Amino acid sequence: MRVLVSPDCFTGTLTSVEAANAIREGWIQVHPEDEVVIAPLSDGGPGFVGGLHAVLGGELITVIVTDPLGKKTPAQFLLRDEDAWIESAQACGLHLIGPDQQNPRTTTTYGVGELLIHAIGRGAKTITIGLGGSGTNDAGAGMLAALGATSDGELAAGGARLKELSNVDLSFAIAKVSGVELIAASDVDNTLLGLRGATAVFGPQKGADEFAVMELEGALENFSVLCGRRSDGKDPAVALGSGAAGGLGYGLLLLGATRVAGIETVLEIVKLDDEIQKADLVITGEGCLDDQSLHGKVIAGVASHSAALGKPCVALAGDVRLGKRECATAGIDSAYSMSEFAGRERSMAEPASVLAEVSARMSQTWGRR
Repeated sequence: MRVLVSPDCFTGTLTSVEAANAIREGWIQVHPEDEVVIAPLSDGGPGFVGGLHAVLGGELITVIVTDPLGKKTPAQFLLRDEDAWIESAQACGLHLIGPDQQNPRTTTTYGVGELLIHAIGRGAKTITIGLGGSGTNDAGAGMLAALGATSDGELAAGGARLKELSNVDLSFAIAKVSGVELIAASDVDNTLLGLRGATAVFGPQKGADEFAVMELEGALENFSVLCGRRSDGKDPAVALGSGAAGGLGYGLLLLGATRVAGIETVLEIVKLDDEIQKADLVITGEGCLDDQSLHGKVIAGVASHSAALGKPCVALAGDVRLGKRECATAGIDSAYSMSEFAGRERSMAEPASVLAEVSARMSQTWGRR
């Protein structure tokens, strides 16, 4: 039997690669004769670079960049020939910020700009930036500052400081990426401003209270007015995906980037349909299987492609909050919960072991005897 294992990361516990290996280990314990192929995935957030490297190969390049709090941190990008892939969360991710330090008023995307500079310096002509899991809300201003953008105030000191600006010059930043194709891969289509904008929807998840949300909304609105339209006449602030990663999508769109759906881009890059066609069973997974999983997330992408190709798809998750009917509609034939199997406390303390055990139990139903 040939089994394809293509999970997302289990946020806060396992990377997509670690999750895939755990699922494979559990299956092999029960069915050692089976062929289990792993293809870890990401919708653009954490695990984006690691998952692509596991499938595409290429060179993982480690550099030192600025984290959301202004400190130095190691980050990796993937380079293969003239193509590069950047995971923005490695430079501005929420996981880099302690719970007591979360403050989207002051966190910066400066390190993302540094990653772009390193990739360009290594000869990259096409750079795909995965957006997701950020701890920032600065509309990409920090990234633009790293690339050479200037203003009469602070661009790299967080979103709240953008309210103090009265002019912004993007010419040096745009020149820096001249001749480079930028692709912003995001699983969300929120715009920069408004009730469905970066601040209103995602700010509270990063530590913004009601006052901070209002302050940041006004600051980002001021920034977008100063930046204006692109040379092609388009206003990036109203573009789908401009609100991704605290408005980092907006900053990239200002530079001429093209926005694409994260999971569909990844599935196309890794040619997952080819692997699904060769598989007898597809296993996917993530930390929490809920309604959000059905909107541009890895599980939804893998399940829908599996269903279209007539292959059964099973999901493993830390928590399962969808009913059988909802799962079936999404193309998920069965879902297994780590918390139900081993309890939430042990699932968080020993995620790899529990996931392997759940996989082994699941394989008794879905494996050939």
